[in-house]
Amino acid sequence: MRVFQTLTFAATLLASVSTAWAETHEVRMLNRGETGAMVFEPAFLQIAPGDSVRFVAAEPGHNAESIKDLIPEGAKPFKGRVNEEIEVTFEIEGAYAYKCAPHYSMGMVGLIVVGRNPANLDAFAKARLPPLALARYTDWLAKLRQ
Repeated sequence: MRVFQTLTFAATLLASVSTAWAETHEVRMLNRGETGAMVFEPAFLQIAPGDSVRFVAAEPGHNAESIKDLIPEGAKPFKGRVNEEIEVTFEIEGAYAYKCAPHYSMGMVGLIVVGRNPANLDAFAKARLPPLALARYTDWLAKLRQ
């Protein structure tokens, strides 16, 4: 029993230490940004497992939600309401595509890569995406593969 208690204590301690090092990144939802109209800034993030991203509705009319079939296997999808700030913690390594539903066809998308070796990049080749969204993902994925 004492060994079990020691292992439980060690696991709890390790979990609290790893979350203490976790970062919270901020992504702003904008009508106009450095890269054009209807954008997330930054639209591309590479983060560590356990980090969180806070999606801030800096301007009205936007939301952030994951794109079906473009998140790692086993990851939970997320969906914020329009004009709502949400915070999402990313535990599973891989690439997470997300969009602003009202402006998806205008290319308002983003990509969060958790960890160093996203295993689900092939899913992007099979995905049916609006042309502007596809162009942005193609650019980001090309940079990742370099």
